[in-house]
Amino acid sequence: MGSFTKWLGAGLGFTLGGPIGAVIGFALGSVVDNFSEKDIIQEQREYQRRVRQQPNRVNTSSGDFEISLLVLSSIVIKADGNVDQRELNYVRNQFVSLYGKQRANNAFKLFKGIVKKQVSTRQVCIQIREHMSHASRLQLLHYLFGIAKADGIVTDQEIEVIRRISGYLYINHSDFESIKAMFYDLEENAYKILEIEKTATDSEVKKAFRKMAKKYHPDKIQDLGEEHKKGAKEKFLTIQKAYETIKKERGMS
Repeated sequence: MGSFTKWLGAGLGFTLGGPIGAVIGFALGSVVDNFSEKDIIQEQREYQRRVRQQPNRVNTSSGDFEISLLVLSSIVIKADGNVDQRELNYVRNQFVSLYGKQRANNAFKLFKGIVKKQVSTRQVCIQIREHMSHASRLQLLHYLFGIAKADGIVTDQEIEVIRRISGYLYINHSDFESIKAMFYDLEENAYKILEIEKTATDSEVKKAFRKMAKKYHPDKIQDLGEEHKKGAKEKFLTIQKAYETIKKERGMS
């Protein structure tokens, strides 16, 4: 159990408490021998001590984002009533890509416990919303669509679950549709990605691109660490490709 408590203590903050903390406790109890509620309480106290020592500390750590993604991923994966191995593999590969094999192994071991737990989507999202920046929440949504599409298709049930998560996270309809469009044919969805209509003028297209590039710039989530900036860069590049697609279509300079 030592590697787990070291992993928890080093990287987690707000997710040690509240409904997410309860999910972590259940998951750890189901996958780690000799784990008790006292262990997570000890980690919560350690986190509170660190906060008192660093009152200006950012609320969300890389580990908090990691756990939030695991919990929300479990909700999306179970949305269509079938836990697909391709989706599980996608989650594992994403975590290996983000955090390396050792940290990903810890995360995925915990994930196996999380998927067994019934989770209140609303309560979990409220906790995330209260501690995580808007830019970080947008990044969470982007990962969730990637997980949903890992089996080759995003089902209506998965879209509805992600839409509900989006609403609870206070992500507006335009941002939801923009991120959703990134996982479909680029040429057909370029305007949706930039959150504009096809009737927009060239000037409005340029203005929309500048606005979206600013919103999705990787530096917006730099507090989460370099591992998450990589995922943000992918989203940022999609924005640029959508803009280039529209420019080519219109013959814009």
